[in-house]
Amino acid sequence: MTAIDAKGRSRGVPSHVAIIMDGNGRWAKQRGLPRSAGHRAGAKSVRVVVEESIRHGVGALTLFAFSSENWRRPRAEVMVLMEIFMSTLQMEVQRLVEHDIQLRVIGDLSAFSERLQAQFHEAQVATRNNRRLILQVAANYGGRWDVTQAVRAIARDVAAGRLAPEAIDEACVAARLSFPDLPDPDLFIRTGGEKRISNFLLWQSAYAELYFSELMWPEFDADAYGAALHDFARRQRRFGRTGEQIAASVDVVGG
Repeated sequence: MTAIDAKGRSRGVPSHVAIIMDGNGRWAKQRGLPRSAGHRAGAKSVRVVVEESIRHGVGALTLFAFSSENWRRPRAEVMVLMEIFMSTLQMEVQRLVEHDIQLRVIGDLSAFSERLQAQFHEAQVATRNNRRLILQVAANYGGRWDVTQAVRAIARDVAAGRLAPEAIDEACVAARLSFPDLPDPDLFIRTGGEKRISNFLLWQSAYAELYFSELMWPEFDADAYGAALHDFARRQRRFGRTGEQIAASVDVVGG
């Protein structure tokens, strides 16, 4: 019998999935297409993964859309990415509302145009009461940036006398990161064949299960995502305990 958690979710299903959507440019190059074609094709995979997350009961999905390092790419490619951001927001907000999906955008958004920042804000306001899935888009995000801004917030609180230095602990740092109200990612997926985490959710992914796919992001379909979820369900997550301790705790809960 499959164990069920307090929210009615099968314990084999991750509550939070994080994905590095890698391989758009290489997918396009393999087909003799401009890199922009890969980014546009990748947008379709986003829709598939969102839909499948809802179907499987995933509670939160965080997608690495644009890193703080991506500004180093050719200007033309960056402009295409900005265009895709804007057009996708315009087309998808109503769909998000209809499917009870809450959109959040995390990262240093000050680097984007005022128009795009306004669109981010409007989309988040329009979906803020939705609860079926929390969809986080990481834009101009970096894990080191996230930790740095948390440290700055702590320093301000200490300087203002609101926080004693000896009171600083892991929970204190975590509370000042980008999404303190969500659980840390259980499953961390990267497509495109690369096997690194590339400055994504460094603190939050300390205990995430890593899954690397050789598929380019535009090729990552419902079956590929299902395979990642299935692989996750087969893993035993010990968090420092032994396998025997985990088995014993499951037996007690199953009762």
